[in-house]
Amino acid sequence: MTKSLTLLATIFLSFSSSALLRAQALSESQLYFPPKVGLTWERMSLPETGWDQAGMGEFLSWLESTNTRAFLILKDGKLVVEEYRGNRLTGMGPMDESSLWYWASAGKTLTAALLGIAEEEGLLKLKDRSQKYLGKGWTSLENKHEKRIRIVHQLSMTTGLDDTGDLNSVAPSDLRFRAKAGTRWSYHNAPYTVLKQVVQNASDRSFQDYFQEKIRDRIGMNGLWQNTGGNNVYYSSPRSMARFGLLLLAKGKWEDEQVLNSEFVEQMISPSQDFNPSYGLLTWLNGQSSYRLPGMERNLPGSLVPDAPEDMFMALGKNGQFLMVIPSQNVVIVRMGASSDTSQIPFLLMNQIWERLGPVISGN
Repeated sequence: MTKSLTLLATIFLSFSSSALLRAQALSESQLYFPPKVGLTWERMSLPETGWDQAGMGEFLSWLESTNTRAFLILKDGKLVVEEYRGNRLTGMGPMDESSLWYWASAGKTLTAALLGIAEEEGLLKLKDRSQKYLGKGWTSLENKHEKRIRIVHQLSMTTGLDDTGDLNSVAPSDLRFRAKAGTRWSYHNAPYTVLKQVVQNASDRSFQDYFQEKIRDRIGMNGLWQNTGGNNVYYSSPRSMARFGLLLLAKGKWEDEQVLNSEFVEQMISPSQDFNPSYGLLTWLNGQSSYRLPGMERNLPGSLVPDAPEDMFMALGKNGQFLMVIPSQNVVIVRMGASSDTSQIPFLLMNQIWERLGPVISGN
């Protein structure tokens, strides 16, 4: 079986054993869901969590030195930590629970969820050729290579398109051949960005409208998509990011409504290909055998974030836009702000956070 077919089989036919553990952990605790309208959100005190209170205080003090604007921790859906620092993105007033901030590449995970809904509604299939929605010639590839690219390759970063030059440009002249689709993993923004057009052509609606109806309004998020530097970027309050994390923790269910197919959530948070086991469908995975960072050609051994729980999965963006979900603990963590680490995904900051936070919440 070719590597491309193996990729498809991995996504559509199997789930990892860790996914089963996540499902079991979730069933053991009843999740709280905040009302869709308003700012009401139940809280859980630190003593109720059983976490290290002194250690949490030290961690939050350290966080002040990291240019963090918002930091939230949910336990069983309830707010345990909610801290805001500095000014809003506009510079007009202090950051608070209603302030908008950018998700950067953490928004990729939002897009993956929307593609899952579109598939559930019969508007597309992940195994469809991308040409079906983008037209012939959306890249500069020979047709024999372009027609190999499928939506699932865009979701798993395995299009085979050349990842040198302008990684954000969606011009066909910048989408060049590097390898056959499904045979190489590379973190490449442009093939992701054109998923917006895939959704629009499949649904015959604007990406913004389809997202608002199918995800945003159904779970009480705020925010909007904006074209920023050639990228499709989501802006919302930190609480809205936490709501999306809670949706994923609940396997796509919000209260009694199944917003996102639970099987698709499992696909998102399971390895999507063999080249980088720490990458699902536009979602980063902890606890795998090896990982590959953006711009790297080889894998590094071990877990992506060694000090974090192995079952953690993440939506991650530039400058430290982090959404971290830990099913075994029913925990959702949001970090928004700036970072001195200018890499596409600031894993240095991520690891610094978990070196300090891990011991605080461990064993619970």
